[in-house]
Amino acid sequence: MTQWWMWLVFSAIILILLWVDLKFVGGGKSHKVSIKEAGIWTLVWVSVALLFNLGLWFWFNHHGGAELAHHKSVEFLTGYILEKALAVDNVFVWLMLFSYFAIPPELQRRVLLYGVLGAIALRTVMIFSGSYLINQFHWILYIFGAFLLFSGLKMLFDKEDEAPDLNNNKVLNWVKSHIRITDELHGERFFVVKNGLKYATPLLLALVVVEISDVIFAVDSIPAIFAVTTDPFIVLTSNIFAIMGLRAMYFLLAGVADRFVLLKYGLAAILAFIGIKMLVMEFYKIPTLVALGVIASILVITMTASWYVSRKAPSQIN
Repeated sequence: MTQWWMWLVFSAIILILLWVDLKFVGGGKSHKVSIKEAGIWTLVWVSVALLFNLGLWFWFNHHGGAELAHHKSVEFLTGYILEKALAVDNVFVWLMLFSYFAIPPELQRRVLLYGVLGAIALRTVMIFSGSYLINQFHWILYIFGAFLLFSGLKMLFDKEDEAPDLNNNKVLNWVKSHIRITDELHGERFFVVKNGLKYATPLLLALVVVEISDVIFAVDSIPAIFAVTTDPFIVLTSNIFAIMGLRAMYFLLAGVADRFVLLKYGLAAILAFIGIKMLVMEFYKIPTLVALGVIASILVITMTASWYVSRKAPSQIN
């Protein structure tokens, strides 16, 4: 049912959005993005994703009927919300990384831009690879399900969140041993020349770790979305649209990250639920609309409880 031109239209939309993101989000210059600015752009990205989903509904309704249109649009929405939710955890890791490298807010914009570009390329490759493997070996879905269930339970029963051990990161240490690095930042520049020699700045190290973190989170998020649908077009579009607004969402959540004290447990529950959904699909296929309701309910309950707990005990969130 997916036509070749739909891939072209989607690609064109993403290229336009990337241009808009580069040109206008953050004003195209180095400065601290305000919560108001981040909030406006977050609404823009969400609105574009919903409009795209509406377009899908009209297309499938015209060419396959209302039932198919409803099914595909719910799949897209479920995948989009799922990827957005899992991306929030990635945002909090970014906060820790920027703190470790002492990157001020006004210089984080460029690192996040390249981080998003890297995430789009990585996930596109992973999604098409995963789709190919599933078509060839259907049983791999059960491996995905078991992995997600394990990841969810591990996250749920971890006693505390551990910051990434960047001092012992092998990739980061390899970069440090092979490239000359300055001790200070030089604006948004990744490289500078001193005394005729080329040096990397700490901003480049931050970018390397941001890309590493996205690889780690993609290992969870990509298998999870295949529990919603195995249609590569829906998987890719919902995933990429969720990533597109990640920079704006980062700046929006940066100031209130300490309020989401229970989010880890909500994400753990979502991963475990998705894992179970995949494991029992041979015996009972949980409807996508039900899965959407479960994921949305977990997020609402977790976020509401987080705000309540953080307001009742603010001294414990430092």
